[in-house]
Amino acid sequence: MLKYFISILLFVAICNVRAQREPIDLQPKDTLVKKQPYGLRAGVDLSRPILSYFNDDYTGLEIVADYRLTHKLYLAGELGNEKKTSREELQNVDIANAIPLYNYTTSGSYLKLGVDYNTYENWYGMNNSIFIGGRYAISSFSQTLNNYNIFDSNRYWIADQFANGAAQNIEFSSLTASWLEFLFGMKAELFANIYLGASVRIGFLVSNKESDTFPNLWIPGYNKVTDGSNFGVGYNYSLTYFLPLYRKAKKPKTEAQ
Repeated sequence: MLKYFISILLFVAICNVRAQREPIDLQPKDTLVKKQPYGLRAGVDLSRPILSYFNDDYTGLEIVADYRLTHKLYLAGELGNEKKTSREELQNVDIANAIPLYNYTTSGSYLKLGVDYNTYENWYGMNNSIFIGGRYAISSFSQTLNNYNIFDSNRYWIADQFANGAAQNIEFSSLTASWLEFLFGMKAELFANIYLGASVRIGFLVSNKESDTFPNLWIPGYNKVTDGSNFGVGYNYSLTYFLPLYRKAKKPKTEAQ
């Protein structure tokens, strides 16, 4: 019995010596793998339904979506339809009785596709973003000239007014336009998987197919066309829902040698 007891003590002593010889890791590594959610985020632009409700001359709807490709990069796009009636008036001294020049209605659809790059570094478990991005956009639409007045250089018979033009609707169809769009925006998580976003957009008109008799003064998705400039400005306020499809571990940063 004493022999077995001595053997056990020797075995414990040898193990203790070997354990003391092994180096102690003073910087233990975190073995917990942190995974980020990847999936589809889709919703609507809030500004267009609100503007449609308060403005009788406007009707619009835009669907927004993005899909996470990498830790920072998103495939993004917008699909929308807009209808807007615009009026141009000749401003003079008597502002209350401004002379109407023409009245027209633009109606059509547009598609924007591109990418967003998130510049904000989230804490673990968060998916907010402050992003920059770009889009290539196309629009197909029609314009209807509702009525207009004619400027007559001979003011003998009508000294204080323009001559009446056509009162019937004149439609110009099969109109198209395309533009490049640069945008800056942000998206913040309000509740679980529900995001509120906003963005400002600067568009550069690339192509503009218009009628020979009436120019494209307003383009769906692009907004107002400015004389002598190919630049336009837009915005949106989005409410989206994020559908997580899978999770992927973030690649650790390599330490500088």
